[in-house]
Amino acid sequence: MDTDRTPMTDPDALLERSLIDEFLQAQGVSLGTLHTLPAAQADALLKDASRYASGRLMEVESRARFVAAIKGDVDLTD
Repeated sequence: MDTDRTPMTDPDALLERSLIDEFLQAQGVSLGTLHTLPAAQADALLKDASRYASGRLMEVESRARFVAAIKGDVDLTD
């Protein structure tokens, strides 16, 4: 493994993590306190948080694409 290189990261990872945290906070928990819940409940919350974050990321990407189309940078028909 080449340790002199910076590993690639997902540019949306920080936003996704923030959205998951937002969802969990709205449910009255955090990633730090999730372990105190029954496993099935924690798993269900994480799945719901992931779906929430995914939907919000799609919304952000769609808006960015729309703005780019308005500027003439992208064609929305493809």
